[in-house]
Amino acid sequence: MLHRTIFRLTVLVASLALAFSSLHAAAQQDDSHHARKYKVPPPSSRIEVTVLRDVNGKPIEHAAVIFHPMEGDRDKGSLELKTNEDGKAIIDVIPIGDTVRMQIIARGFQTYGQDYKIDKDSLSFEVRMKRPGEQYSIYKAREDTPDSGKSSGEKPAPPQKDAAPPASQPKP
Repeated sequence: MLHRTIFRLTVLVASLALAFSSLHAAAQQDDSHHARKYKVPPPSSRIEVTVLRDVNGKPIEHAAVIFHPMEGDRDKGSLELKTNEDGKAIIDVIPIGDTVRMQIIARGFQTYGQDYKIDKDSLSFEVRMKRPGEQYSIYKAREDTPDSGKSSGEKPAPPQKDAAPPASQPKP
């Protein structure tokens, strides 16, 4: 007797759940006027960037290739890719007609940056990365210049008598 009552109750609950789910599905179909309209994305360009060493033309692996889509002078965000073992990074989501600022960062090389107008459905760029040069400083004194304080034949000035004695090195 108890089994029959439980079975009837289970069938009743299952039929009610089925009725409510069908009503809910019908309500979703009727609310089609509230749904978003699908907007077709603009045509995009396929951009292939190859990053090579300047000295020997070998590919640079794991270089960061960063795309900054520009709107006027404003940056609209960024998309970052890493180069593969062939030094290539490929992206295909930049809309045709946009301007993009491409930046490449690789360990041990100078950072590269350039703005490009995306005007074709397929573009290919080859970037040769250079090693960093010596840092330029206006404060660096050169021995061969007259304003460096020394001439080539002059000896260094002796320490002043009032000056503190040089620091002694600790004994091991």
